[in-house]
Amino acid sequence: MKRLNLLEETRYEKLPVKVFKSDTEASVKVAKRIAEIIDHKNQKGEKAILGLATGKTPVIVYEELVRMHKDEGLSFKNVITFNLDEYYPMEPSSKQSYVTFMNENLFDHIDIPKENINIPDGNLKQEEIQQFCIDYEKKIEELGGLDIQILGIGRTGHIGFNEPGSAPNSGTRLVTLDDLTRRDASRDFGGKQNVPTKAITMGVGTIFKANEIVLMAWSKNKAPIIQKAVEGDISSDVPATYLQLSDHVEFILDEDAASELTRFKTPWLVKDCHWDAAMIKKAVIWLSNTLNKPILKLTDEDYNSHGMAQLAVEKGPAYNINIDIFNRIQHTITGWPGGKPNADDSQRPERAKPAQKRSVIFSPHPDDDVISMGGTFIRLVDQGHEVHVAYQTSGNTAVHDDDVLRYLEFSIDFVKSIGNGYEKLQKSYDMMRDFFKDKKPNQPDLEEIRNVKAFIRKSEATAAARYAGLRDDQIIFMDLPFYDAKKTEPYPSMEPDIERTLRLLKDIKPHQVFAAGDFADPHGTHIVCFRIVLEALKRLKKTESWIDDCWFWLYRGAWHEFETHEIEMAVPLSPQEVERKRNAIFKHQSQKDRPVFPGDDERGFWIRAEERNRETAEKYHSLGLANYEAMEAFIRWRY
Repeated sequence: MKRLNLLEETRYEKLPVKVFKSDTEASVKVAKRIAEIIDHKNQKGEKAILGLATGKTPVIVYEELVRMHKDEGLSFKNVITFNLDEYYPMEPSSKQSYVTFMNENLFDHIDIPKENINIPDGNLKQEEIQQFCIDYEKKIEELGGLDIQILGIGRTGHIGFNEPGSAPNSGTRLVTLDDLTRRDASRDFGGKQNVPTKAITMGVGTIFKANEIVLMAWSKNKAPIIQKAVEGDISSDVPATYLQLSDHVEFILDEDAASELTRFKTPWLVKDCHWDAAMIKKAVIWLSNTLNKPILKLTDEDYNSHGMAQLAVEKGPAYNINIDIFNRIQHTITGWPGGKPNADDSQRPERAKPAQKRSVIFSPHPDDDVISMGGTFIRLVDQGHEVHVAYQTSGNTAVHDDDVLRYLEFSIDFVKSIGNGYEKLQKSYDMMRDFFKDKKPNQPDLEEIRNVKAFIRKSEATAAARYAGLRDDQIIFMDLPFYDAKKTEPYPSMEPDIERTLRLLKDIKPHQVFAAGDFADPHGTHIVCFRIVLEALKRLKKTESWIDDCWFWLYRGAWHEFETHEIEMAVPLSPQEVERKRNAIFKHQSQKDRPVFPGDDERGFWIRAEERNRETAEKYHSLGLANYEAMEAFIRWRY
């Protein structure tokens, strides 16, 4: 019976999928499978032939293999590796090359003979590439083929660098990269314009010949393309769908990457559900959106025709369910994000007492606060709460080099005008200008340049926070050490960052903490900053009594927005408040028109913020609720 239930639950899935709680748990599983293959081959006196991938996805797999080598004696002396791909052209010694990536993450830490490592050569002459590709294929075949090929997946659906349009029988070859693929790689290269337009890649046909194929994916960023690859029709538009034709493939996912699969997104369509409050809310909102009908107009027939008959029977009739969900959604709306004084707060998202709260807004970068919750920020101040904003990092990597020169040119002219010595400033300016002339893509800036970029972001953040109504002593620049440390250390210790956060929280003793819950940022800073705050709160919970009255709210907006069914507090904004929020964002002039790292959204941050806030309001209106100009959304994190 259990097997039948699983088959029913996964009936939309066209290949085997295993879902793990986290990317770490999943990666350890994959590493153990690779180790098993190596050990099995060693016992037979044979060499293990591994197909390896690059990028963020396999990093923890390689960490675990290194650990097993050092702690458990796993040897790679009888291992031969073939990497999937390499940018072209690309110097092997370049920081962005996959040769460098593999050396730093795996090869430099294990006992594999260097002659056993095979990576496509990005330094070939154009006329040499075809023969190299033929020889690469031939070498794999002569060794008996790949025992296992591990894969990631790009948001275009590419495996290796087999972009949309690739043939299922394609071999190793030179390819042109999709624009989205280049945008996703832009941070590693200091801008999309520096990302190579071509790459050498194993073909889909080459991958298919492996004895085992394991495709891994983590994070919600990958969820939409995973859904297409697993549940969609086979198409050259999504090359990963070709894997549906293989009998020896498995997808290994974390919960976020699997979140768009039918069994997780709309489980009522594939199985009987445990209809708890969260599931009912999610299902009713989905039904309303699917039928384009307000919640209060949904009928029993609507429920029965869309996989929700069980809900109507257990909790119905439909009208009663509709009323309950409508009221619950309505109760998330509040114009009092700090709580409404002297009001019944039993059905409000925030407490009425104390009437004036101490609030801390943690902002990973110096502009996330106003971009994501600028309207709520301003309203908290207007309503008399003691608001502090804590900028967790300097954001100094996200300033254009020419802005540095522009600010220094102003400073030189200013110092000249007051008749003070400007020679030292001029000397710094000349040094920086010379550095920028020869600067390589993604080359780390000199400390003096990083400082200037940090000063620019600091001055902008200060102006925005003052505009929101804060005093200077309420504006805190934490400068968490991990931000600069990770530029030279892949995994710096978070302990100094946690300690700094602990001291700030103990000093303020807030009733509310706001932090970024938008983990789709391309630089990964948001998730690190969230984990630091969460760990600090957890530690305080063990020792500080005031922490029991501290609520932890998450905001989004710069990269994604919360789903409607997730929202626990929705703060409506009037047209005037939207304008005030826009003005606060405009104080961040270095980010306004063309941010250094825009991600795959070409809109400026202020435009994204306004349009997402309006979309949230429109979603509430489509469910049958009031029609507001815009809304900022929050969820409460229980720690």
